[in-house]
Amino acid sequence: MRKLIGTLFLTLWMVGCSDFGDLNNDPNNPAEPRTDLLMTDAQRTIGSYVGAVTGTLYSQYFSEVYYTDSSVYTTINFDFSGWYANTNNNGQTGPLTNLQTIIELNNNEDTANNSNVIAGGGTQNQLAVARILKAYFFHTITDRWGRVPYSEALKGQGNVTPKYDSMKSIYQGLLKELSEAVAQMNGEPGPTGDFIFGGDMGRWEAFANTLRMRIALRMADKNGQDAQQAFEDAYNDGIIQESVMFPYGSNNDNENPWYDRYETRIDYAISKTIADTMKNYEDMRLTVYAADSANSGPLQGDGSHGLDDIEGFPYGLSQSSAAEIGNTSRSLPGNQILQQDAELPILTMAEVHFALAEAKERGWNVPGTAQGHYEAGIEASWKQWGVYENQDFNNYLSKSDIAYDPGQWKQRIGFQKWIALFPLGYEAWAEWRRLDYPALDPAPDAVNDSGEIPVRQAYPTSESELNTENYKAAVKAQGSDGLDTKLWWDVN
Repeated sequence: MRKLIGTLFLTLWMVGCSDFGDLNNDPNNPAEPRTDLLMTDAQRTIGSYVGAVTGTLYSQYFSEVYYTDSSVYTTINFDFSGWYANTNNNGQTGPLTNLQTIIELNNNEDTANNSNVIAGGGTQNQLAVARILKAYFFHTITDRWGRVPYSEALKGQGNVTPKYDSMKSIYQGLLKELSEAVAQMNGEPGPTGDFIFGGDMGRWEAFANTLRMRIALRMADKNGQDAQQAFEDAYNDGIIQESVMFPYGSNNDNENPWYDRYETRIDYAISKTIADTMKNYEDMRLTVYAADSANSGPLQGDGSHGLDDIEGFPYGLSQSSAAEIGNTSRSLPGNQILQQDAELPILTMAEVHFALAEAKERGWNVPGTAQGHYEAGIEASWKQWGVYENQDFNNYLSKSDIAYDPGQWKQRIGFQKWIALFPLGYEAWAEWRRLDYPALDPAPDAVNDSGEIPVRQAYPTSESELNTENYKAAVKAQGSDGLDTKLWWDVN
């Protein structure tokens, strides 16, 4: 037996020694990191953010129909470690770590010329896109928690207890990062592994500049002079000319998260808050946002149904109160949201026009008129959802509460932005906190201390144990670590 095993081993070694390394290569888990795969993985996380649930509940786009804990603000602590982590609880790498790895691999002389590693296009353009995406993710994070690790984050074992930076310094850092990223772009190929813009650096430049506008506007009430300069510079550098949407696929690996949520359960319905509001103003976008209620027809409409067929579910009820309402008395999201490959918005032309309308009202130097941009924003939203008809649209604009009024610009823009951002919940929640419009009532059965709609999310409980000193410093500087502490830019 020993002779037989020895002979077999020797034969295998002689025949296959030149290809021995290939036997241990898993093509789905390469031994060396690849920047194109890291880029793809980081971008996929955008889909988790634009399709997130909690922001849609705070913004009252949706209501929970069975298990209503999130609608009544039961959850206080939210974990941000997955955005940073080398490896999260699901064995996945966080998007910020992936993007930082792309930057380090391109800057490291030992890997910068290795085509097996730097497999994602020109160096400067890879770096630029990685920096833009890092800024995008950090912006979404700080607008949820406030002070968070930024300048000392992503150091790996070099610093496992990073300090929390102030929102002001983070915002300044994000604007600087985006400007520098655009400045370093060159004529080399764009990154491969980029399924958002397919390596089109012109579109990445426009996206970065438009993101600068969003960030600048957010801090307008707190740091107006810097906000104006940043907004004007971003606009003049060139912004998006078409909406940026996240492209989900017709497969389980990259499907629309709302489709996934409704495959086996029906936990969410269109909120009565937004449904009744839009019906009151004959806003035809609702016929796409929502399907027919079971009381009036099929659970999922095709967009041809009418406003009267849609029934919103009361928002913010206790579980027992929600259970008393019949299962047929609610509308689900429409097909354009529930399809497996339905796109969801990242940045839209409607948002751009509303931002320009507000900039004009603030006296900033951008072209056009506030009313013109306001109306263009509504029109862009109607066209985005495929409901634009001249008669319906003009009828909508003619209503006294919809027609532009410069004396009530915050109310008008805030209200229309809330409707147009659907279903981008976290962005809608941020703009509602900043503009304070529309006037949303908190959950009637709220269980949080104040009984009010949350204005931030509390830090993960692990931070007080694993990063104690910096956690305490952040709480001392920012305020109580709960749902009711306003963020830096939320001044009203």
